[in-house]
Amino acid sequence: MPEIGEIRNAKDLGFRDSHKYIWAPCQICKQPRWVRLRPQPPHCSICAGKELHRTGSNNPQWKGGKLYTKRGYIWIKLQPDDFFYSMTNTQGYIPEHRLVVAKALGRNLQSWEVVHYKHAKYPVGSVENKQDNRYPENLELTLVPDHNRLTLMEQKIKRLEDRLNEQSKQIKLLKWQLRQKNEQCLYGN
Repeated sequence: MPEIGEIRNAKDLGFRDSHKYIWAPCQICKQPRWVRLRPQPPHCSICAGKELHRTGSNNPQWKGGKLYTKRGYIWIKLQPDDFFYSMTNTQGYIPEHRLVVAKALGRNLQSWEVVHYKHAKYPVGSVENKQDNRYPENLELTLVPDHNRLTLMEQKIKRLEDRLNEQSKQIKLLKWQLRQKNEQCLYGN
């Protein structure tokens, strides 16, 4: 049996490469193994596999349980023992705005209940608005049909505001053109 720290050539060990190996223990399970003589992970491949499968806050790549979607929403990871866990998707995540309202009400939300953004501080559809999860300042609880009506009304208002802005620009342009024409008539250019 080799001693800890003993170094041998690969061919002496029956390996096909030409490197040197050291007999070293895994730092987790303490089981000794031959390791190629170079900077190595401090544990064996079996313990490394166990390290990769740690979940939640035990995982070294844990980022606090928050996901940011491409559309700008924040999703929160809940643990199975959490009271609001029944509202999560199959991976255990819940949209932050639904969680905020559920906690404020002290109950789980039903599937037909929708959390609507009021757009109190930021424009409709902006990432900032989707991450402004203040209840009741920017969030309100509605039912699916009411939410659909609200959304359609907001879209109609937005289209009308855009149209009003466009017409204001056209009026300014026409006033400027009229001023230019009057100046030409006065000075005879």
